[in-house]
Amino acid sequence: MLELSNIYLFLIASFLLCLAPGPDNIYVLTQGMTKSKKAAVITTLGLTTGIIVHTTAAAFGISVIFKTSEIAFNIVKYAGVAYLLYLAYQAFKYRNEPLDLSVQNSSGELKKLYIKGFFMNVLNPKVSIFFLAFLPQFVTPANGNVPMQMITLGLIFMVLTIIVFSSIGIAGNVLSAKLIEKPNIVKYMNIMTSFVLGTLAVKLALSSR
Repeated sequence: MLELSNIYLFLIASFLLCLAPGPDNIYVLTQGMTKSKKAAVITTLGLTTGIIVHTTAAAFGISVIFKTSEIAFNIVKYAGVAYLLYLAYQAFKYRNEPLDLSVQNSSGELKKLYIKGFFMNVLNPKVSIFFLAFLPQFVTPANGNVPMQMITLGLIFMVLTIIVFSSIGIAGNVLSAKLIEKPNIVKYMNIMTSFVLGTLAVKLALSSR
């Protein structure tokens, strides 16, 4: 069982981490600005689903492989870089496409956004290492079943991330709703999305264990 004091500390720390500008919440913000509120929420759900993989890996020690094996770390890292560059290229390629919310909110398009968010998160080995380092700080081994304690913390982090990231995406959409009606603004926002994704790819490529 988790201690109540640890849960409180974990909630505070996690909330601050979710608010801090980072690759994931910036990406959700751009989705809200360039697409729709629903797109931002679905992207958030995709990103947070990836947390399940990282939490499970951390709970059962799989993340240690990434921490100790440079080859394993680099394989996953460069797969993530390639995927981010592909997304950046797609955003730039279709930068002149007019905004069509009926398409952006279709089930097919939303499914693609969910999958994109999931793979963006899963293909970043630094997230696994982060969870491996972060979660144990709030676990009490004396209370038994350490993996279950870590999984519980991971689920709490997921819920908090969904709330904070979705709020960021929705706020971005509200603030940019009027601007998006102008075609040139949509073009520049797509270019901005491409730039953000490209920057994330470079940052990930330059990262180390």
